[in-house]
Amino acid sequence: MTNKQRLVLFICILASFVAFLDGSVVGVALPSITDELGGGLSTQQWIVDAYLITLGSLMLVAGSVSDLFGRKKVLIAGLIGFALASVLCAIAPSGIFLIIARGIQGIAGALLVPSSLALIISNFSDSAQGKAIGTWTAWTGIAFVVGPLLGGLLVDMFSWRLVFAINLFPIALTLWLMRSLPQPKQIQKNTSIDYVGAILCTIGVGGPVYALIEQAHYGWANPLIYIPFLLGIAALLLFVRYEKHISNPMIPLILFKTRNFNVGNIATIAIYAGLSIATFLITIFVQQVGGYSAIQAGMALLPVTIIMFILSPLFGALAGKYGPRLFMVIGPIIAGIGFLCMLTVNELVAYWLQLLPGIVLFGLGLSITVAPLTTAILGSINKYQAGIASAINNAISRVAGLVAIASVGVVTGTTVTLAGFHRAMILTAVLLLFGGIISAIGIRNVKS
Repeated sequence: MTNKQRLVLFICILASFVAFLDGSVVGVALPSITDELGGGLSTQQWIVDAYLITLGSLMLVAGSVSDLFGRKKVLIAGLIGFALASVLCAIAPSGIFLIIARGIQGIAGALLVPSSLALIISNFSDSAQGKAIGTWTAWTGIAFVVGPLLGGLLVDMFSWRLVFAINLFPIALTLWLMRSLPQPKQIQKNTSIDYVGAILCTIGVGGPVYALIEQAHYGWANPLIYIPFLLGIAALLLFVRYEKHISNPMIPLILFKTRNFNVGNIATIAIYAGLSIATFLITIFVQQVGGYSAIQAGMALLPVTIIMFILSPLFGALAGKYGPRLFMVIGPIIAGIGFLCMLTVNELVAYWLQLLPGIVLFGLGLSITVAPLTTAILGSINKYQAGIASAINNAISRVAGLVAIASVGVVTGTTVTLAGFHRAMILTAVLLLFGGIISAIGIRNVKS
């Protein structure tokens, strides 16, 4: 690995780390936030999903913007915007203000992930690319899981507001490092940004998510619920139709004719929906039912972080060498078995006997899965479309997560109980097993 490649990889990890961290760090702070600002489960869901809605829907536009204007410029804009939005979150005087600020944060975060992955694809090739993606995946995956630990420490020792303010330090470091990163050449010329597609996608995602979160309060028969839901579905259908007929679509649908890209994204939906339900509920459940402190709740998923840090680069490299199919089959199945193990949890919520065995299997399965999944999807696409391809996959994973979190109330009810937790763990396991089966049927190892 050259010095330039090391610099690129480190910058990409730092930039993406912030976006992924804020997708998970807030979870453990939700009880404290609602204690101070008010609200119940629906407010907690909105604090998470406001970020994921804008992140998921606008990440697609960001992929095109990255390809058009250059990865470095887009990364800098995203980092500055994320810093400003983080300040707004930290000073939020009310739940509504925080939800709006989280939406702004998601807009900025959408600029970070596709540009980071596209930089890696453009600077690495063959097995080195697989290993680089594995390293990137390890660290961004760690951000997804270390968030609850960091959040717990900040909440118990200081304030939930530092959960957002802490973002300023890695952002400042990343901006400083980017001074020595050359500006890549413009990848695509004579193209345009698909604003209509972005609006349709945002409505299509936001409408159903709103309905899923608020249906517990109003009921499905209420026009405040079924109208946004139907409007969102209509917008999604119109979005697909619109994308087929414009010259520069936000989502080039032709990409889905590539087998691994298509199947890999279907697997992504199932896998990330399951993971999002589990990580969202575990951190809330152990606090509200098990009586854990915020730090203890954050540490509950620490083994996943350690396992991913050690094993993700290894499985990324192995996937680059032997192909991703086997890993994408075995990984989700192991993780799914881990969540089934959590059905032994009772009212005592005994961590060492009831939670830890399943969490270890979860971490092992996740480590085996994530880097090969990314390798399978992006390795099947030419590097000139790396920005939009990575944006599509990351958007799909975020949207799958936000829809899953929005659906939590349907599975658990309006409050988190032991029975609801068990139902959610079964659903998580089913989703992960489905992801493994889809990978077994559809993924192909393509020789380079």
